[in-house]
Amino acid sequence: MNDTLTLSQRADALEHKMSQELDYIVIKSRLYTLADGDLSPAPNAAALMAKNPRARVLMGDDPRLPAMPEAPTLIDFFKYRFGPSMHLLQSARHAVKGGLPEKMVLACLLHDISTTGFIRGDHGYWGAQLVEPYVDEEVTWAIRAHQVLRFYPDESVGYEYPQSYINAFGDDYRPDRYVEEDYKRMRDHKWYMSGRMITVHDIYSFDPNVHVELEEFTDVIGRHFRQPKEGLGFDNSPVAHMWRAMIRPAKYL
Repeated sequence: MNDTLTLSQRADALEHKMSQELDYIVIKSRLYTLADGDLSPAPNAAALMAKNPRARVLMGDDPRLPAMPEAPTLIDFFKYRFGPSMHLLQSARHAVKGGLPEKMVLACLLHDISTTGFIRGDHGYWGAQLVEPYVDEEVTWAIRAHQVLRFYPDESVGYEYPQSYINAFGDDYRPDRYVEEDYKRMRDHKWYMSGRMITVHDIYSFDPNVHVELEEFTDVIGRHFRQPKEGLGFDNSPVAHMWRAMIRPAKYL
């Protein structure tokens, strides 16, 4: 592909190539193109269909992704939609070994599901919202809080600012103002230590020789995650649309 083309032109060329090869056309979300620094208009679906009359924009399941069950469970999302989750599994096992209550083990298992399945920025806030209808309120609070508390040491539990953050963000990085304001509120909250425990058991360096199976936490999930009978995404909860977005991330409308 010609390297002199603009990002938008390269995207259009790729979409055209796909439309010639497939019976469906994928129009990427605005958030996706913004993440590439691309402010140009989305590819014109009508024009792409005109070039390949047999193609249609994708409105159902994406054949490039594993099929999801009709009533998907949390475990199904771990298996078929979330990215590699060994960090979450190792963190949850670390929490078990640390003697945390089961619901906090669940919090450690779920604390980064937004990063693995949905979006990175403000992942604690998004992750808490994803699970809010299905878990204890303390679990939701702790998942949201870990996003903030991880930037602030707590000597009482041996938590230090991660060296990996200095490497990634620079030693002059300071959290955004809203994070600082949330920290001031969270440190005096009755569940402060629950959020803090996620940061304590948040494994920042992974041992490639340690493998943890999701099935190790099947009973914990069963006891502390209220799985809707209709399936995640189809239970008419306030967050159902977020789960559907992970089921069909390229759905046109």
